[in-house]
Amino acid sequence: MAKILVIDDQRSIRNTLKDILEYESHTVELAEHGEEGVEMYSANKYDVVLCDIKMPNMDGMEVLDKIINHENDAPVIMISGHGNIDTAVEAIKKGAYDFIEKPLDLNRLLVTIRNAIEKKDLVTETKVLKRKVSKTFEMIGESEPIAKVKDMIDKVAPTDARVLITGENGTGKELVARWLHEKSNRASMPFIEVNCAAIPSELIESELFGHEKGAFTSAHKQRKGKFEQANGGTIFLDEIGDMSLPAQAKVLRALQENIISRVGSDKDIKVDVRVLAATNKNLKEEIANNNFREDLYHRLSVILIHVPALNDRKEDIPLLTEHFNNIICAELGMPLKSFTEEAVKELQDINWTGNIREFRNVIERLIILGQSSITEEDVKAYARPM
Repeated sequence: MAKILVIDDQRSIRNTLKDILEYESHTVELAEHGEEGVEMYSANKYDVVLCDIKMPNMDGMEVLDKIINHENDAPVIMISGHGNIDTAVEAIKKGAYDFIEKPLDLNRLLVTIRNAIEKKDLVTETKVLKRKVSKTFEMIGESEPIAKVKDMIDKVAPTDARVLITGENGTGKELVARWLHEKSNRASMPFIEVNCAAIPSELIESELFGHEKGAFTSAHKQRKGKFEQANGGTIFLDEIGDMSLPAQAKVLRALQENIISRVGSDKDIKVDVRVLAATNKNLKEEIANNNFREDLYHRLSVILIHVPALNDRKEDIPLLTEHFNNIICAELGMPLKSFTEEAVKELQDINWTGNIREFRNVIERLIILGQSSITEEDVKAYARPM
C-alpha cells in the first residue's frame, strides 16, 4: 500500500491518523512541525502527504511551497480546523491535491487518499512512458552528417518555419520531424502524422481536411480532418511526393491562408498548424514531370533538411549497435547481449540499402539468434542470410 507522511502539530491528530491509516494497511510516518516535515519529505519517498495548515513557526502553506516542486512529486492533502473557501482556493492554486476541514470525515479522507494515490500512479506511469517514447525516438550518432542535422533542428525547431525533410527510405525522416516538434513551442500540442502514400488518392482530401455528413456515400457522420486535429500543434505530411494534385492544391491554400474547408462544405475553418513534410523523391524532377506543384514545393521548403543515409555515416554504427541492443533486449525481456569489436566492424562493412530501418531489424535478428556475445561469425551468418 501507500507510504504516507502526516505533518501536524497536534499529537492526538497525528496518532489518530496513524492508527486509521495503518489499519488500512498503509505505512505512516509522523512529523510534529513544518520544519521536520520538510526534512523528512526531502530525505524519503512518499506517496501522499497530509499537512495541517495552522502550525507554529512554519505553517502548512509554507510547507506546501517548499515541497510542491520537489522531485518526489507526492500529492499533498491540506487539512485544517480553521479553513475557509479562500484558504482552500489558495492551497489548490499552490498545487495541493485537495483541502479537507477538521473535524475530519474519515470516509472522505480515505477516498481522497485513494484518489491521490491513483493520480500519483498515473503521473508516474506517464513519466515512464514519456521516457520510453523519448528513448525510442532518440537521435543517435556523432558523425559530421548527423551533427549537421541536429544543429539544424536546434536552430529551426523554436520557429514556426515550414520544413521539408528529404532522404532515402529508412533514414529517419520521421525522427527528425518528431524532434522538430518536441523542441518547438508547440511541444505540448498534438503531433499528427499523415502517410500520404498509404491513403488512396480519392480519400486523401477527406483524411486531411475532414468531411461533412453525407458528403459521399460512406460519410455517415461529420469527421474532423488531420489539419483540425493538429490545430495548435504540428502536422507531418510524410511521403508528400505521393500526394495527388487536387489534394496538393488544397494543402497549398491551407499554407497560404491558414484556412481549410471540409469535403462537402463551403464553410472556411481557421487553423493554426505548423507543417512539416518529408519525401524520398526528387521533387524538382516530379515538378518537371508535372507530378508536383512548384508553388507548393516553394511553400514547403522554407527550410530543407537532408537526412544522411547510413552508408554515409558508418562511424555511427558502434553507437547505433549499443543503442538498439539496449532497446531490443529490454523489449524482448532478454539479458543484454554484447557485440565483439570484430562483429561491429563486420556490420560497418555491410551496404545498408535499407538504412536505419534495415539496421535495426538486423540487430534484432542477431540478438534473437545469437549467443550472449555476438561475434563476427554471427554477423556473417545472420546479417547477410542471402
